Amino acid sequence: MSNWQINNSNEKPHLSMIMPCYNEGSLIGYTIPRLVNAFRIAGYQLELIAVDNGSTDQTGQIIKDLEKKNSEVVHLCVETNEGYGNGILNAVPLCTAPWVGIIPADGQVDAEDVVRLYEALVVTDGKALGKVRRRFRMDGFRRKVVSVIYNLFFRILWPRMQSIDINGSPKILPRKALLSMDLKSKDWLLDPEIMIKAHRMGLRILELNVFARMRGSGISHVRMGTVWVFIWFLLKFRFSREWRKEIRNLSEYSETSTPLL
Repeated sequence: MSNWQINNSNEKPHLSMIMPCYNEGSLIGYTIPRLVNAFRIAGYQLELIAVDNGSTDQTGQIIKDLEKKNSEVVHLCVETNEGYGNGILNAVPLCTAPWVGIIPADGQVDAEDVVRLYEALVVTDGKALGKVRRRFRMDGFRRKVVSVIYNLFFRILWPRMQSIDINGSPKILPRKALLSMDLKSKDWLLDPEIMIKAHRMGLRILELNVFARMRGSGISHVRMGTVWVFIWFLLKFRFSREWRKEIRNLSEYSETSTPLL
């Protein structure tokens, strides 16, 4: 164990990041160390909960190896993959920092930008959700068109939403606010559920423009047909009696403590 780990392993983390990993063995040996090192260099104590979300490749073993070498890494195994959101929901109870984030394992957003996003949040009154806006995206033309349609449809349903890239991640928000949301979506719908509930709770949405890189390897687990599932979910969330009742029951978030470092 390095001197850095010995001196800092007992510190309370400033930020807990949840990273769901499903068959990402070709990427996480690069993306996890980069994220850990970026926060070390910036002087912040990170708690990275890397979730082996029912992987069938070497993902779980790689996370275990990284956990042995890095005090920041916490390995969590979800035996059966029930969706992207389910991996995150299983990790939430393990988060101990005042701020909690969700970040994909693909490394499309630079680790240094994740640090910048966190730094923008800790100087607020704590009543905010920070996320990236993938301003420059190296996606195919068809994927870009689908993304534009999806975000426009979202804005039609929630015209006051302070975001133009709803699914942009990482997202970081106060741990108390996250727990108050009582999230339920076990799949890709977790992102819009977080945004809708944050909007209802009065959280200010802070977006950081970033360059979104192409995946270095592996495959994306988002399919083109997923957008139609999103649209159906948004209609249900906006107009169904069950979801409208749940949204009404959310109280406005009033946490004002600022976790200054």
